[in-house]
Amino acid sequence: QVQPVESGGGLVEAGGSLRLSCAASGRAVSTYAMGWLRQAPGKEREFVSAIDWSGESTYREDSVKGRFTISRDSAKNTVYLQMMSLKPEDTAVYYCAAGAQWRRPPPTSAIDYNYWGQGTQVTVSS
Repeated sequence: QVQPVESGGGLVEAGGSLRLSCAASGRAVSTYAMGWLRQAPGKEREFVSAIDWSGESTYREDSVKGRFTISRDSAKNTVYLQMMSLKPEDTAVYYCAAGAQWRRPPPTSAIDYNYWGQGTQVTVSS
């Protein structure tokens, strides 16, 4: 069993920055790809970014390219999402997910992931 735990959400003004962290515990967590997905009120959960087990390969959704960066500290079993130039449309609950297999195309669907955190709220004010 893998248990991701997110932290780092909050309220920020448009143009500001936040860094989300996801600490994942459990056997073999370091062998899985991990990702961040988000869900805004009234909308479906959508992919944000993913990273492979080694941290060498990453993938981002088009709307966050140039603004969000995913990284991984394998020694700590922790994945980070550095978010810059935040926009009001980035407001959502951000979920950390684990248990995916890295492949081409990368895991961008919620069904690709087996383990989920409880989510952390990110609110960007205009």
